Amino acid sequence: MLLSEKISPDFIKSLDLTEKKQLCEEIRAFLIEKVSGTGGHLASNLGTVELSVALHSVFSTPEDKIVFDVGHQCYTHKLITGRFRQFGTLRSKDGISGFPRSCESEHDAFIGGHAGISVSAALGIAKAMQLEHKPGNVIAVIGDGALTGGEAYEGLNNIGKDAKNLIIVLNDNEMSISRSKGTVADYLNRMRSSRSYYDKKEAVKEFLSHTEVGKELSKSISGTKDLVKFAIYQSNIFESLGLKYYGPVNGHDIGKLIEILEIAKITNEPCIVHIKTKKGKGYKPAELNSGEYHGISRGNRTGLRSRSFSEIAGNELLHLANADERICAVTAAMKYATGLEHIAKAYPERFFDVGIAEQHALTFCCGLASQGMLPFYAVYSTFLQRCYDQLLHDAAIEKRHTVLLVDRAGLVGEDGETHQGIYDAAMLSTVPNTEIWSPFDETTLKLCMERAVYHSDGIAAVRYPRGLCPAGEKMGYSDHFLNGSGSDTLIVTYGRLSLYARDIRGADTLTLLKVFPIPDEAVNAALRYKRVFFFEEGMRSGGIAEKFLCRLYERGFSGKYSITALDSPPPAADVETQLAEAGLDRAGIAMRIKD
Repeated sequence: MLLSEKISPDFIKSLDLTEKKQLCEEIRAFLIEKVSGTGGHLASNLGTVELSVALHSVFSTPEDKIVFDVGHQCYTHKLITGRFRQFGTLRSKDGISGFPRSCESEHDAFIGGHAGISVSAALGIAKAMQLEHKPGNVIAVIGDGALTGGEAYEGLNNIGKDAKNLIIVLNDNEMSISRSKGTVADYLNRMRSSRSYYDKKEAVKEFLSHTEVGKELSKSISGTKDLVKFAIYQSNIFESLGLKYYGPVNGHDIGKLIEILEIAKITNEPCIVHIKTKKGKGYKPAELNSGEYHGISRGNRTGLRSRSFSEIAGNELLHLANADERICAVTAAMKYATGLEHIAKAYPERFFDVGIAEQHALTFCCGLASQGMLPFYAVYSTFLQRCYDQLLHDAAIEKRHTVLLVDRAGLVGEDGETHQGIYDAAMLSTVPNTEIWSPFDETTLKLCMERAVYHSDGIAAVRYPRGLCPAGEKMGYSDHFLNGSGSDTLIVTYGRLSLYARDIRGADTLTLLKVFPIPDEAVNAALRYKRVFFFEEGMRSGGIAEKFLCRLYERGFSGKYSITALDSPPPAADVETQLAEAGLDRAGIAMRIKD
C-alpha cells in the first residue's frame, strides 16, 4: 500500500477493517522514521494513530470539525488530510507546522499549542454552526493531562444539553508530558479500573439475547442501567455535567473505536467518548519512557538533554536544595523538560507537580512563600503567559517571594508561533516588585539563581533559552558587563545575544545580566556614547530596549538610538534561521552597526 499515492479521507473510508489495521501499522512506522529525521512530538503521535484513522473513518472534515487539544498529536491527521508529501518539511522554515493551523489547511479547525483549549473552542464552533444552520459535528480531542487544567472544566461546565453536535474524545494515556497528577488523575484511574462493569454488561447482554424472554427482559433492564453504573462508579463526573458517557474503550482497537464513534455521532446530544491509549505505542523506547520521547530533536531518536540550560538549572536547584530545607520546586506537568527530575527524586516531599495548571502553580507558590518557604517555579516562557493575573494579584501586591525559572525564553525554533518565548521580559517588566535576570552561560545561570533566591524579596525571574549552555568562566556577580576600547558606538543586549555581540568591530558592548529594573550604572555607562544599538530577542513594544531608551532620555541622552527586536512571533524554523531573519545573529548585528 503506497501511502504517498493513496492516503486521503476518502481512501480511509474505503478500507475494510483489516486494511485499516495494516494502514495504522504503516503510519506508525512512517512516523518513527520521519520524526526521527525532522524532530517533533513522537510519543503522543504514536499513541493516537488508530484514533485519527477512526475519526476520519466516521467523520468528514472539513464539514465536521476536529479540534485537537495542545495539538502536538495531529501528525496522523495531517498525513490523512493531504500533507503526506510535505511531511518532510515538518517544523521547518516554510514547511508544515507541528500543530494544527487553520491557515495551513481547511481540515485544521482551530490552532493548537497550549493545553486545555479544545472544549471551549469546540463549543464555540458548535454553537456557531447551530446558529448558521450548518450540518456536521464538532469533535474535541483532549488528553487526561489537559483535564488537570481549569479551562477544560470551564468549557465542560458551559456545554448544556442543546450542544447536540458536540463530541468530546477523552484520550486517556495516563500521562501528560509528565505523569498526570491530582484528584482528576486518580478519578480517571478508578474509572479505568471499573472495566469489570463493561465486561459484566456485555456478558449479560449476550446471555439474554438467546431467548425471547431474555430479549424482553433486557429492555426492562435498560431502565436500571444508570443505577447499576452509579453503584459501580460511585457517580460519573461527566454525566453529572450533562454529557452522555461512553467508555472506557481500548484506543488501539480500531474496530471498537469506529463502533463507539458511530454511536456518538448519532446520539444527538453532547457526549464524551473515553478511550484508553498507550503513549509511544509501537516503539518500545517511547512506550517505556514517553516523557523523554515527548519531543525529540532533529536527527535524534531520543529526547535526552545534554548540557542544556534546563539540565544545568535543575542540577543547580538540587545543589541549592541540599543546603536549604526551605527550597521547594514546582512544575506544571513539565518535570523532565525543565530538569526537575533530580530534585523530585532527592526530595519528593519538596517537589510538586500540579498538572497542566499554570495559574494554580503560581498561586500555590505564593502560598508556600507566605509561610517562609522558598519556592522555585520552573515554567516555559510561553506558558507563563497564563499567569499574568496571578503575578499581579497573588505575588506582586504583598511581595510573595517566588523564583521563576523561565525556560525556553526567546526564540524556540521548530515549535513555531505558539511556543515562542518572546513576551516574558515585556510582560514581567510591567509587574511591580519584580526583578528579571537573563544569564547567557552556566556561570551566570548559577549566579542568577543564587541572586534571585537570596538577594530578592519579591518576584525573581531567571530567564534562559532552549538549547545547549556554554560553560562560561568563573567570575563574581555583576548586574552588567561593559567591554570595549572607547568607541563612540555601543551595543546593548542581554541573554544569549550577548555571545553574538562580543567583539563586533567598531563598537563597545554592554551586557545586561539583570535586565529589570535596569541598573542605574548601566544607564550611566551608556550616556557617554553617540550611538546606542539595542538588540533584543523579545518584543519591541514594551520590551527592555524601549525601557532602556526611556531611562536614557530621562538622563538627557542626545545621541542616536536604534532598536532591533521582534514585532510578531516567527513561524517554525531552526533557531539560527529565526535569529538571522530578525537581524539578531552575529552577522545581522555586525551589518546593523556597519550600516
